[in-house]
Amino acid sequence: MKVLLLVVVLLALLWLLRSGGHHDAPAPPRQRSRRGGGAGAPVPMIACVHCGLHLPRDEALFDVAGRSYCSEAHRLVGPR
Repeated sequence: MKVLLLVVVLLALLWLLRSGGHHDAPAPPRQRSRRGGGAGAPVPMIACVHCGLHLPRDEALFDVAGRSYCSEAHRLVGPR
């Protein structure tokens, strides 16, 4: 049993010495460039007149009066 433990320890030491004894640090996360390739210009946020949820203007639904809603169900129910 002692011999087996000694062999395992020696193999572990050899492995550590061969691999340099350290792991490479992970690369830092890439930062988004503010020019090109981004999500584009910020979109204004508006609130649903029924529940108050804020959502991007281009995802909102509007009624004939121009009020904004977050979903078709809230548009059908109308403002609170």
